[in-house]
Amino acid sequence: MSVEELENEALKLESRERARLVEKLLSSLETLSPAEAERLWAEEALRRLEELEQGKAASRPASEVLRDARSRLA
Repeated sequence: MSVEELENEALKLESRERARLVEKLLSSLETLSPAEAERLWAEEALRRLEELEQGKAASRPASEVLRDARSRLA
């Protein structure tokens, strides 16, 4: 089963089941070695760069993002 297929199946779960799954997945990340965590972050960075280059995602200046975040917290 591909990750995309797994995601689609997970999204069909009831909200309580999805929350339990998320909790399990997040806790599994806490046991990663520093090398594994670094590898995963590098993969994520490359995935995001690819999305930007393909026009699937857009970037925003950090100052704009921080301004929006501050306004939501105020």
